Amino acid sequence: MDWLFFAEVSMAGLGSGALLALTALAFVLIYKATKIINLAVGEVLMFGGYLYFAFAAGWGLPAWASIPLAVIGGGVVGGIVERGIIRPMLGENPISVFMVTVGLGSVLIGLTELIWGPNPRSVPAFVPSSPVFIGEAYVSRKILVSFVVAGVVIALFALLFRFWRGGVALRATATDQAAAYSCGIDVPRVFAAAWILGCATAAGAGVLLGSIGGLSVEMGAFGLSALAVVIVGGLDSILGALIGGLTLGLVQSWTSTYWGGEYVNLTTFSILLAALVVRPYGLFGTHDIERL
Repeated sequence: MDWLFFAEVSMAGLGSGALLALTALAFVLIYKATKIINLAVGEVLMFGGYLYFAFAAGWGLPAWASIPLAVIGGGVVGGIVERGIIRPMLGENPISVFMVTVGLGSVLIGLTELIWGPNPRSVPAFVPSSPVFIGEAYVSRKILVSFVVAGVVIALFALLFRFWRGGVALRATATDQAAAYSCGIDVPRVFAAAWILGCATAAGAGVLLGSIGGLSVEMGAFGLSALAVVIVGGLDSILGALIGGLTLGLVQSWTSTYWGGEYVNLTTFSILLAALVVRPYGLFGTHDIERL
């Protein structure tokens, strides 16, 4: 075996896995507080990438301004959805809320096509394309930057959940909403914060993903791989999102390189099915299982 090539493939897989983990974090943030699986995370990711394109290419803003604006735009989308659609449905059947998120994804795709058209777009580069060598192994600088950013964001959220008062409120709401109410926690406000943070995180992942592979309305499919990550890692576990994302990124990279790209989805969803059968609450998730 060519071990140098194997190391390069593995590092590319870790970079891709970091983006999967960052997208999976968007699922976790929303589910952890609201018990809602937002299937539109992939489309919010796509929309965030297009927002960056609008600010950077359309308005000519520099990257240091365009990236935060795109992330904030994702958060605004999350806030609007929570306040306008999800909050009025509190107390409804979970399957109804679940289906609303499916419809939300379709709405975002249609809105994106209406504004920017259906054709793929290239975003202005904000990371130099010059390669980085770790030892003798080559790694794309964009992949490396994505890996570092995703790692920092995930670590930041883990610390916030552990030590920040708002993070404790999120955990308390996730554990028992009635008890959280009785302790004076503003549960609807926590719901809104979870949606805003989750969608902002997805939009940030969309900017990074778009900078690597360009933009298209089909980017939402990336969210399905991230959904596999959270099911394997645990729907309410930040650590599970990190480990699941890196693991699935490695598996996908090895599969694509040694077997062929046509087997990536087969491998991904075989792992998903195996996880659902063997450990439906994931590697690090709580053992509560709710059937829809």
